[in-house]
Amino acid sequence: MRLYASKIPAITEAICRELVDHEHIEVNDREEFKADIESILKEYLRKNREITERAKDTLEHRGLPYSDLYRVRRQMADEQDFGIGDESVNWIANQLIELFMQSQFVEEIYSEDPKLRGIMREVLKRHMQHDDDLDREVRRQLKHLTEGSDTFDVEYQRQLEAVRRKHGLGE
Repeated sequence: MRLYASKIPAITEAICRELVDHEHIEVNDREEFKADIESILKEYLRKNREITERAKDTLEHRGLPYSDLYRVRRQMADEQDFGIGDESVNWIANQLIELFMQSQFVEEIYSEDPKLRGIMREVLKRHMQHDDDLDREVRRQLKHLTEGSDTFDVEYQRQLEAVRRKHGLGE
């Protein structure tokens, strides 16, 4: 699962619509409530980039191969209690619930935390699933190459960028 900056407005609108229109939450200013949701999503992206950059620096400093990036990122994320990959959905949902408890724009919360978390997880998964879909689309185009080869790795990145542009999923 991956959060794209270009999807933040759609995710924000969907979460707001699901929670407010279905009367799970009552808000006094819908636009400010959406701005609060957006701030959590942007913070997730910022922190995720920060961890990735720190992991790359660690690889370079220790002379480790780039293939260790995921392992180092995972370790750093765990140390900071930050969700990456499939865990990102839970981390974001938990942050949003904490925000709702403190927001001056939330008048009343009518549903229990597990119910809110479930609603938000479904919305987030629906919008963040693009990563898996993109991977499948790119791999279909690269059937003629041997996975793991240098040619495959270079062509995979090139094709992935092209597919992201095609679907409007820039960083």
